[in-house]
Amino acid sequence: MAFEGLSDRLQETIKKIKGKGKVTEQDVKEMSREVRLALLEADVNFKVVKDFVKRIRERAIGQEVMESLTPGQQIIKVVKEELTDLMGGDESKIAVAKRPPTVIMMVGLQGAGKTTTTGKLANLLRKNYNRNPLLAAADVYRPAAIQQLQTLGKQLGMPVHAEGTEADPVDIAKNAIEKAKEEHHDYVIIDTAGRLHVDEGLMGELQRIKEAVNPDEIFLVVDAMTGQDAVNVAESFDEQLDVTGVLLTKLDGDTRGGAALSIKAVTGKPIKFAGMGEKLDQLETFHPERMASRILGMGDMLTLIEKAQTQVDEKQAKELESKMRTASFTFEDFLEQMDQVKNMGPLDEIINMIPGANKMKGLKNVSFDDKQIVHVEAIIQSMTKNERQDPSVMNASRKKRIAKGSGTSVSEVNRLLKQFDEMKKMMKQMSNTKGKKGKGMKFPFM
Repeated sequence: MAFEGLSDRLQETIKKIKGKGKVTEQDVKEMSREVRLALLEADVNFKVVKDFVKRIRERAIGQEVMESLTPGQQIIKVVKEELTDLMGGDESKIAVAKRPPTVIMMVGLQGAGKTTTTGKLANLLRKNYNRNPLLAAADVYRPAAIQQLQTLGKQLGMPVHAEGTEADPVDIAKNAIEKAKEEHHDYVIIDTAGRLHVDEGLMGELQRIKEAVNPDEIFLVVDAMTGQDAVNVAESFDEQLDVTGVLLTKLDGDTRGGAALSIKAVTGKPIKFAGMGEKLDQLETFHPERMASRILGMGDMLTLIEKAQTQVDEKQAKELESKMRTASFTFEDFLEQMDQVKNMGPLDEIINMIPGANKMKGLKNVSFDDKQIVHVEAIIQSMTKNERQDPSVMNASRKKRIAKGSGTSVSEVNRLLKQFDEMKKMMKQMSNTKGKKGKGMKFPFM
């Protein structure tokens, strides 16, 4: 998970100072040292770290903190505000041309995930902004690039303008814009060529495309896994092309987060979107304040709600509520719910968006492995329709058959049946206490 090491270190450092009724300059000095080490370990640019720690120290020993009633909490507020500013402050909006189409040019090194991100961005524009994008295949040097974009277009049900590998990328871009005007597309996203390193040939071609189409946005796609190198790449591209924003890919991977925390400070260009997985719907608008909250263990309810709104079927949700009230929730309903939760992303990321989840009894030190979901699904799918609807019919031979069919053990089948039974009891209690301020409600897992 992105920022995991940094997040753990910062939360541990802040915990030491949070409960203090009085904070001394020595306390601030020790905290600053820990924050500095945590950021350097996360591969954040050295100069960025130096300036960041200096600002925190100055504010932490200022009047706003030292004379407050809860100086420990004030310091946390300072760290969160400075972390938010470091990543860009406010959310950066995507451009909208006065006269459509809005033209977006995607640039970056080969291997950063540019073509896939082009598809993800088109999908996000359609789903979140109700736009109608046209994709343009202007990478004529990597033979698979055009085919890859066309495959993505088919998966998304979106048109792709391609002219083959012999055409001039400048002509492809210009023709795509003309086609977009004729067919009333409000966005054109141009997938350009990349190289394994920054060179004159690459930059010359990108500059020619820029001059020919005058894009409203030039998005630099950067692999977050490359750490400090990502910042160097961003600087090079920005100097040559004056990029308008950065799209970070693989921010969900085992990355230390240095790129996300350094790019805005070094280049002055905002991170506009972040890739949080391989699926085509796993590109998120980058919200610096929400990301700062996640890093500091404060959760991110707004993003969680937005994810739920895009993935949860409203009709199904109403039917589920009715079943919960009447305690008629079955394993088939459970399977449907698991599908919707899976679409929201990895379980551990969803849990980390809940404020205070890292401190909850029952959730603390629990590893949320998505493979467990696969085992649960296999067990349920190995049941007959009757068994899914009425688990009380289960006997030893049925459990043995289900375990064999799902590649699990009888004890795992028993565990799932017990958890399902407890969950149904909890749902009934929640329904019965609705409007009674939760009196007497007890969760079986707490």
